[in-house]
Amino acid sequence: MTTTMNRTNGRAVAPKPAGTGPLRRRSEGSQPHQATRTKALVITGLVLFLIYSLAPVWWLIVSATKSQRDLYTTNGLWFSSIHFWSNLRQLFTYQDGIFLTWMRNTLIYGFVGTAGMTLICVACGYALAMYKFKGRGFLMGCIIGSFLIPGALLTIPSFLLFTDLNLVDTPSAIILPSFFNAFSVYLAKVYAEGAIPPELLEAARIDGAGEYRIFFTIGARLMSTGAATIFILGFVGMWNSFFGPLVFLRSSTKWTVMLGLYSWLKVKTDSSVDLTGMVVVGSIISLIPMVILMVSMQRYWRSGVTLGSLK
Repeated sequence: MTTTMNRTNGRAVAPKPAGTGPLRRRSEGSQPHQATRTKALVITGLVLFLIYSLAPVWWLIVSATKSQRDLYTTNGLWFSSIHFWSNLRQLFTYQDGIFLTWMRNTLIYGFVGTAGMTLICVACGYALAMYKFKGRGFLMGCIIGSFLIPGALLTIPSFLLFTDLNLVDTPSAIILPSFFNAFSVYLAKVYAEGAIPPELLEAARIDGAGEYRIFFTIGARLMSTGAATIFILGFVGMWNSFFGPLVFLRSSTKWTVMLGLYSWLKVKTDSSVDLTGMVVVGSIISLIPMVILMVSMQRYWRSGVTLGSLK
């Protein structure tokens, strides 16, 4: 380090290092201020997104407690007189409790169809990821290319096929098509490639385990988080399905809850009866199974994340 001579007393004085002084202190002081501003912007954005996401649910909760008159004459975002229990009683007794029939149908279609779809798609994704066979790349290309085909284009061919098989207006017309989902197969393949070490399967084969036993005892367990994700996405799609039941189901006793609520809204346009209040209450009740499913499946995601961190 070079020194400079003090002109007053002749002593050598070392120069101040670069970056010291008021300029550096000012920059150091601005960094916490900048971090605080960034944090405030992030929190503000998250709060706005939360309000945007929960506003429709809040409107449903408030509207479900109102009478038919208050639904149109009072503030839509705040309560008035509470009529929730009377609205609930009317919902469960209208047309001999057909709403409960729609809920039961949707639960059956959802669980049976989604369970079959999860098993098939996880097995297909496992096979595409773990086995090498001729034409695997071409098959995977066909699966990815099927994403580009709109589902509505398959409506007429599916209807003609189900008519020949006498499946129209039966639960099978809703359950069977849900067994096959190209996106779920792709998701299972990608997850299997990252979650299952090929060396583990080779060790199981050396120990004498068969391929089916390896899949169900090793592969399926390591893919539990991916399978839970596939099940959730499939069940949500089945629960909110509208176009398929509208095309393939004729009897009102076989409808899903979404198609049934839509039919009640249509009554308002065809006659003087207004069932909007019951539709709102029915929408609230139809959310309960989804909330229960989301909460109950959290442990699979948590265990998957913990397993990945331990690896």
